[in-house]
Amino acid sequence: MTPPPADWVTLFRVLDAYGTAGRMAELWWRDDDATQPSKALDRLRAISAATGIVPLIAVIPARATPELAALTDLVVCQHGWNHDNHAPLGQSKAELGAHRPLPVVMGELARGWLKLRSLFSIPLPILVPPHNRISNDAADLLAQAGYRGLSTFNARKKARPGLVQINTHCDIMDWHTRAFGGEGLALGALVAHLTAKLDGKADPEEPTGFLTHHLAHDEAAWDFTDAALRRIAAHPAVNWCHPAEIFS
Repeated sequence: MTPPPADWVTLFRVLDAYGTAGRMAELWWRDDDATQPSKALDRLRAISAATGIVPLIAVIPARATPELAALTDLVVCQHGWNHDNHAPLGQSKAELGAHRPLPVVMGELARGWLKLRSLFSIPLPILVPPHNRISNDAADLLAQAGYRGLSTFNARKKARPGLVQINTHCDIMDWHTRAFGGEGLALGALVAHLTAKLDGKADPEEPTGFLTHHLAHDEAAWDFTDAALRRIAAHPAVNWCHPAEIFS
């Protein structure tokens, strides 16, 4: 269910409520689908440098290039294997769903992790499933396979021993139009999760995740990303978390 739209006044009232309660509103930033250097990735890195907010870059292993690995300022993790969709026509897209034998799925993940390790010096052992979907059977095996973290979308629910799950909650894109979803809907998603944590209706220990896809951004998406990170970070009750810290 999509949260109702909100505006900046509403968001800052929620953040003020955190301060009044003596709490910090913790947020983090994830960006998906990196494969190689691009002008879009350069723009993302510039926003990160200007704000001091470090995104977790989810890299598609099968498509990742040595040139991407040469960008030493990136904090990267694994985004599936090659971002294919194996769901039948009419079902929600998924690369790591229950549509194929589990050994095949886990084998591709192992292949992807080896590719990342061959390119990047210290990739984080965190899995971001393409399309934010993974079967329960595959997720249950991640810790055994050496992963430390999992990140999908919406408030986390099921705890898995040995695995830290920290999701994203605000996707700024509208995937029906492949354009920016609008300020109201993006702020509404942030307000909804922050409020749910404050009210005890969502896990208060899970940082609120801001999700971007640099290759899909139009100008409106870039403008909002820059403005949102800067304006939210300026609030005294906000802490933008480093991905390596929250998954440690």
